[in-house]
Amino acid sequence: MRASGAPVAPFLAPRYNPSGMTDPAAPTPARSLFLPDEAATERLGVSLAAILMPRDLVALSGDLGAGKTCLARAVIASLMGGPEEVPSPTFTLVQTYETPKGPLWHFDLYRLSAPDEVWELGLEEALAEGISLVEWPERLGNLLPATRLDIMLRFADAPGARHADMVGHGAWAARIDRIAA
Repeated sequence: MRASGAPVAPFLAPRYNPSGMTDPAAPTPARSLFLPDEAATERLGVSLAAILMPRDLVALSGDLGAGKTCLARAVIASLMGGPEEVPSPTFTLVQTYETPKGPLWHFDLYRLSAPDEVWELGLEEALAEGISLVEWPERLGNLLPATRLDIMLRFADAPGARHADMVGHGAWAARIDRIAA
């Protein structure tokens, strides 16, 4: 139930395990990519954008500076058809974009103080009709949808390099192999 007393949409998960990768009993990443530089992260974003559809949710996890916003910007620019001014939604919490595939909602939930606050940002509408990119998805708690693509970005040993560990949940499990860097 939401704070308003209305039932939570049926496509929302009953529990949340952040990216499924912090729990030793959770599945290992379905794909793990080495991203040697920012350009590789951007190529991953372009590849991801090519297969996104309305009602998709991509949960972007990782430490500060791991590349979540860089990846989100690449996805948005690709969907918009070229270079696009993509401000980080760190202070506004959400930015929306009209793309040829439909609306895209870019959430940065770092400053969210309680999961229920996400309803005020339009999450229900985003899940019903748009593409959602969610940074700091662990802030959603049990409100994170069960069907999603988790991408955990983590620092690699080489300067500027990252690892992208991906787990597809629900319909994403069959689509994850179509993502390249």
